[in-house]
Amino acid sequence: MSMQSRLESLGRRHSALDAKIHDEGHRPLPDQRVLMRLKLQKLRLKEEMDRLRTVN
Repeated sequence: MSMQSRLESLGRRHSALDAKIHDEGHRPLPDQRVLMRLKLQKLRLKEEMDRLRTVN
């Protein structure tokens, strides 16, 4: 997998997590543990994308 395609894949996953965070946050009783887990996953993806961009 090329660097660009890897970044695109990570970007899609990042966007999907963003949508899940939004959906969970707008429920009548959002589960804070779920939100925390999703936000942590999103942060890890962002860190990996940043790391890959700095390698180039």
